[in-house]
Amino acid sequence: RHFAPSGENAMLRKQARERREYLFRKSQEDKEKAQQERKRKLKNALDAGKPIPTELRAEAAELQRQLQFDDSNTAEVRDHRDDEYRWAGAEDPRVVVTTSRDPSSRLKMFVKEVRLMIPNSQRMNRGNTMLKELVTVCHKNEITDLVIVHEHRGEPDGLIISHMPHGPTAFFSLTNVVMRHDIPDAGTISEAYPHLIFDKFSSALGQRVKSILKYLYPVPKEDSTRVITFANVEDQISFRHHTYKQTGKEVALSEIGPRFEMKLYQIRQGTVDQSDADNEWTASHFLNTSKKKRYL
Repeated sequence: RHFAPSGENAMLRKQARERREYLFRKSQEDKEKAQQERKRKLKNALDAGKPIPTELRAEAAELQRQLQFDDSNTAEVRDHRDDEYRWAGAEDPRVVVTTSRDPSSRLKMFVKEVRLMIPNSQRMNRGNTMLKELVTVCHKNEITDLVIVHEHRGEPDGLIISHMPHGPTAFFSLTNVVMRHDIPDAGTISEAYPHLIFDKFSSALGQRVKSILKYLYPVPKEDSTRVITFANVEDQISFRHHTYKQTGKEVALSEIGPRFEMKLYQIRQGTVDQSDADNEWTASHFLNTSKKKRYL
């Protein structure tokens, strides 16, 4: 019978404990949000001189007492998502980039370019490694994000970004992938950390996606001439990668690639191996209508 080493057992117990604590904080947050909503209704009724809503009358005195102690800090419920990126910006991210199993030569080439896109990232040959094992390796090595690229018939068609240690995990489809060698006069990729441009990520979901993408990248120096753009056009995210050269008032852009379009179709609250994790957002299958709703 196989027994895991004691150090590995200790790490698994720690991960399980941290996951339980995270889920407990999330459940407490839901209760606090409901309580804040009841206090808001009571306050609005009192301020407007209206009768107290029937469903609040039994606890009105206690809610009113709590309102006396609310300030700007306690009036807003802390979101469990605040904890996910609490060290972002303070420490550089450590990202692992890999593929689905048994990748084609084209996917291997693309994942090399993805690694160059993301500073501080390292490429891992997937082999036959299972998802659970991949995530365990990330935990052991204090990796902040796992990026997995998928393909269909040799064409890259999917990108997964899983934040460690507890999520979220974002799933994107990929289309119109153009690699660096197919871009005319593509220059060499600088090692400098890039400036990031996010265009039209205005909704709450858009801001969520922006955070997931933004925190893959370390903070750049002001004089960096490398620019990565995520431009949202009708919920299709266009990825572009440039360097620029400024001469006087003129700025010359040079595309260095790769380029592709991304479309978000799911955000789960756990890591990529946790198929039972709560869905935070899933794209509807009934969006192909004449009047589409824009989500980002």
